[in-house]
Amino acid sequence: MPKKTKRNSPTLSGEGPSATVNPRINLRALYRKMYEIRRVEERLEEMFRATEIYGSLHLCVGQEATAAGACAALEHDDYITATYRGHGATLAKGTSVRAVIAELFGRETGCCRGRAGSMLLADLSVGNLGCSGIVAGAIPTAVGAALGARLAKNNRVALTFFGEGATNQGVFHESLNMAALWKLPCILFCENNLYAEMTPISEEASIERMADRGCAYGIPGVVVDGNDVDAVYQITVQAVARARAGQGPTLIEAMTYRISGHMFGDTQGYRSKEEVESWRRRDPLLLARRKLEDQGVGPGAIEQLHQAVEAEIEEAITFARQSPEPNPEEAIRDVYLESAGDNG
Repeated sequence: MPKKTKRNSPTLSGEGPSATVNPRINLRALYRKMYEIRRVEERLEEMFRATEIYGSLHLCVGQEATAAGACAALEHDDYITATYRGHGATLAKGTSVRAVIAELFGRETGCCRGRAGSMLLADLSVGNLGCSGIVAGAIPTAVGAALGARLAKNNRVALTFFGEGATNQGVFHESLNMAALWKLPCILFCENNLYAEMTPISEEASIERMADRGCAYGIPGVVVDGNDVDAVYQITVQAVARARAGQGPTLIEAMTYRISGHMFGDTQGYRSKEEVESWRRRDPLLLARRKLEDQGVGPGAIEQLHQAVEAEIEEAITFARQSPEPNPEEAIRDVYLESAGDNG
């Protein structure tokens, strides 16, 4: 029988570079990104309601700090994967507003050339390997990317966003086990918005902290205020440092809340208006704006930032409306592998 070795429970506060990393945050830039995500989604909802765009629409209104803070801790060529609620992650990782809005319009100029729509956004040019319509479906993709980075020795890390309901899926545990066993450069980022679709997480999980599931695999599991973009950024920077140093994955649980329903048309009968309003008072944009004002950034400067974002979004909408639709003759392009002898 092989000799068993005792494993200590790792933490983020005492292992190598993670203990000393505490970079200054560019709060103005992160506030701008969060405002951009918020306003893009609000305009998308308006256009969805007007039947300018089709399909399904899952908004991350109220969760902007998770995407903005986590992606700011990554390098341009690091990888992410995300859920079908992935507009925020896609924008935060660097895809342009033009490319996102054109994609939801189903236009050739979209980030997936009009083939993906709202739920399946991807942009390999910035390391976004794709959003998934399957609960927990994007987690193994990120673990695979982390394994590829390890084999290629390119110092990249992979971060995967998922909801708390995904932690009940078998593929979550399989992926976590593999990432931990091989110490892959992976960050597992749980956006706990309290509801898996319409079911409270308290009714489907026997533990209060999803982060506690990390200890079963010998990796750090940490909880952070998911509405505080500064806190999200700092904890993700530490997890990224661990990953790059070869110390393996980290499970981050960011406590947040979606102000919008599960999807467009959700009547939200499963939660009270009082609960929603209590979370509105902890709106991540509101919290970040207060911090900016404490730093001496005045209302005029913030309004200029808002106006710049609004202008960018309106220009992107015009661009999307004027962009061509995909050519039907290219419907199966990029679906099948083309051999060297194939034309086109």
